Amino acid sequence: MACYLSSAVGVRSILIEQLPIFIHVYNPNAPGGMTTIALDTSNTIGHPSGPEYQLAVGEGIYILQDDLHLATPLPHPSEHTNANPSPLSTAPVRPTTGVRISLSRTNPRKPPHLYKIANLGSTRSNLATFSIKESEKESRSSHETSNDGQHAHFANTAGRTPVFGEDNALLTPALGKDGVKRKKPKTNIVKSNSSFISRVMPHEAMTKRIHEHNPEGLFAFANINRAFQWLDLSSNNESKAQHIIKILFTKAHMLCHDINLFTKGPSHLDIIMGASTADIMWFEAFSQKYARINKNAVINPSPIYQIRWLPGSENLFLAAHMDGTLIVYDKERDDATFVPEETNPLASFSKGSSPAHRPLHVNKSLNSRNQKSNPVASWKISNHRINDFAFSPDCRHLAVVTEDGYLQIIAYLNEQLTDIYPSYYGGFICVCWSPDGKYILTGGQDDLVSIWSLSERRLVARCPGHHSWVSCVAFDPWRCDERNYRFGSVGEDRRLLLWDFNVGMLHRPKALSVRQRASISSYAPPALARTRAESQATMRFRSNSNLTAAESVDGEGLLEHPVESRTRTAELPPVMSKIIDEDPMSWLGFEEDCVVTACVKGHVRLWKRPQEAVISSGLNV
Repeated sequence: MACYLSSAVGVRSILIEQLPIFIHVYNPNAPGGMTTIALDTSNTIGHPSGPEYQLAVGEGIYILQDDLHLATPLPHPSEHTNANPSPLSTAPVRPTTGVRISLSRTNPRKPPHLYKIANLGSTRSNLATFSIKESEKESRSSHETSNDGQHAHFANTAGRTPVFGEDNALLTPALGKDGVKRKKPKTNIVKSNSSFISRVMPHEAMTKRIHEHNPEGLFAFANINRAFQWLDLSSNNESKAQHIIKILFTKAHMLCHDINLFTKGPSHLDIIMGASTADIMWFEAFSQKYARINKNAVINPSPIYQIRWLPGSENLFLAAHMDGTLIVYDKERDDATFVPEETNPLASFSKGSSPAHRPLHVNKSLNSRNQKSNPVASWKISNHRINDFAFSPDCRHLAVVTEDGYLQIIAYLNEQLTDIYPSYYGGFICVCWSPDGKYILTGGQDDLVSIWSLSERRLVARCPGHHSWVSCVAFDPWRCDERNYRFGSVGEDRRLLLWDFNVGMLHRPKALSVRQRASISSYAPPALARTRAESQATMRFRSNSNLTAAESVDGEGLLEHPVESRTRTAELPPVMSKIIDEDPMSWLGFEEDCVVTACVKGHVRLWKRPQEAVISSGLNV
């Protein structure tokens, strides 16, 4: 059942989330030329069983515990939708990322291994270790950071890790009588009359459910089309399918979101969301209050494809716009019309760069004296869409992947591009770091997962196994140690693949037996060409072969790498490959007790780990 109410002020929709909605769609192959489709308006949960819902791996069998299906909301009455779009149409299509999930535990447990991380800069520091804030009573220093739940907080025992923008006094919050006074969002989202929000549906027992939530339980925030939901994945079976709060937007589709792990607590969760309309929403879940940033696209009109909080920052976050721009915003600053401060965009481009892809251009530096309003910093890195980015565990580097097929490593504290790696074919879609920061994973349109070494500055291995584009990659910190790594990937082929990686187990192709490997500081490869799906052949070469790896990684020089032939690169086979859904996959995450997957149609599945593996994960990996 659905009901739409209109007023003189504007169109607002009221959806009664009770019964399925039935719509008729044109289908020339169906009797009568029409097909009836049911659109559920409330979440459902199931527990399918059988061998097809089990994942057999060396440590045991992962069993599907819950299959939570998120309801797909109806289009807003003001949206003009085409039920049967032509594949040849040139009309602009609304960007979509499928279902993405942000997970949070109030009191997370430590992974079984504490990784030691070396600073890979030219001025090397002693080893550093991760630390996890065990309770809200423990103090948090400015150098303690976290990144998207992939690893624990980072603390440098020999020297404090620099904080983004700390050399600019204009970015330092003013001190009051009671110390730093932080702003909070002021607008109650339930009572909001903004046309940006269509409807907000808090659970009738929301306060009780939050109060009874297990501190070690799992909260999840998920987007599907124009809906955004807050879920409790640790509640009982019936409540697990019921949202704590559900937000329906009028025209905006939330494409990405992130939880600030630095400020989270038993009664506080800062979530940042990026929309297809270029709007950004800062939402504090417990108080149900929000604020909008880049409102009406005043700073950048391009949709936001990825967004993350800056490591260790309470108020700064980085947004990747689809026009190839990375922008640092401050949730506590007002917006203002942005005019790039750099007037000559060719001034910062390397002479050795191809016209198709130019190095990072600083539209506004973090050291700018104009910091009265957003943005804090703005970097143009490509003329193509930025698909994903991830911060390194040592909080010094940023890995960015773009639609035109490049992995870029940026020393973001210095605003310098250090490395450019090309894909084997097509664009890169996803990227992540290993928990110790030594390796980077990418997945893309070449159907491959690639492993890159930051310190050696090279492609370590390619991982074939997918039959279509790779949509998400992630490391499993509960099955990694200082020598062995477990990671997973999901793709549009509906498959989940698990991989075990150890440098010593890699076998290079026979063609390498006659090749002498040169050092990175002395070997200057010839210019190589490749043909990509979206552009003509371009040349890649080293911009300065006299730089050492440490100097260049630290941002003192740019290194453009050639495409590595598959006959010269080691290959790593998966330890498990299985189709786990009926629709293309969009997200993958690892927790201590389960593996979480999501598909583009809203199926969120929790795969329970083998019990023996959970108990002994700190001993046998």
